[in-house]
Amino acid sequence: MPRTLAAGQRSRILIFDIATGEQTLVHESGDVLYEAPNWTLDGSDLIVNGNGRLFRLAADGSTAPQLIDTGEAVDLNNDHVLDPDGEHVFVSNGDRHIYRAPLAGGEAVRITEDDDGRFHFLHGVSPDGSTLAYVGVEVDANGTWNAPNIFTIPAAGGENTQLTDDRFPDDGSEYSPDGAWIYFNSERADTGAGHAQLYRMRLDGSGVEQLTSDERVNWFPHVSPDGSKMVFISFPPGTIGHPADKDVILRLANVDGSEQRDLVRLCGGQGTINVPSWSPDSTTFAFVDYPAA
Repeated sequence: MPRTLAAGQRSRILIFDIATGEQTLVHESGDVLYEAPNWTLDGSDLIVNGNGRLFRLAADGSTAPQLIDTGEAVDLNNDHVLDPDGEHVFVSNGDRHIYRAPLAGGEAVRITEDDDGRFHFLHGVSPDGSTLAYVGVEVDANGTWNAPNIFTIPAAGGENTQLTDDRFPDDGSEYSPDGAWIYFNSERADTGAGHAQLYRMRLDGSGVEQLTSDERVNWFPHVSPDGSKMVFISFPPGTIGHPADKDVILRLANVDGSEQRDLVRLCGGQGTINVPSWSPDSTTFAFVDYPAA
């Protein structure tokens, strides 16, 4: 079921300017819980999800969210990433599969298959558009979800490749702009339940490097298109997973995790910045907060 707002709560889509620290409100709603803004390749629009559907709105706030027709894929979550062709978007649907849909509207085409027996949560698309990085979750015979691992699959469908295989949850897999790394978050530091930190690895799963190591719980590293910096969301110590409605911090760092600094504190978490949300010129990024009345 799609997430909904609590009584008196609002979802606010904002843009943060890295140079000035200015926050610009793009759209606010007390009816629809919008999540996870992507930026279109021409810099004009944002793509968000809400009520199980995708919407497009002007990045300058001049238009309200407009529904994108995705055919029979109508139970979408906040895992959607634009195709580098600028004309399609890859989405995760409630039937546990990944689809490719035209931004202009039309039937979505399923990419993943049933035979691997896992749920597929999309997070990254390679710069050339040929490969998807997703988080795969297998469910045992008792209905228990096993620890998420990171996989890749050709964007046209085909054989899955597993990159991580451990008892610690791995999530948020996203390609660097040069295609050399996959960035992700993981609890493998094992300093306490839920203590996720940021990592990167080579495309075959080798060369894993830990990028953050602090008392907070860090998720969803997003590298800027120019490859110079990353933004990520930081939860309070002890947070399990990436829940909603927490006192979180959006942080900026170099791509190796150095020189971290806090940008903004907000009420958010789930839905705030789950997907790549940098503007094409790397000067701003979009996010969502969820203030209460």
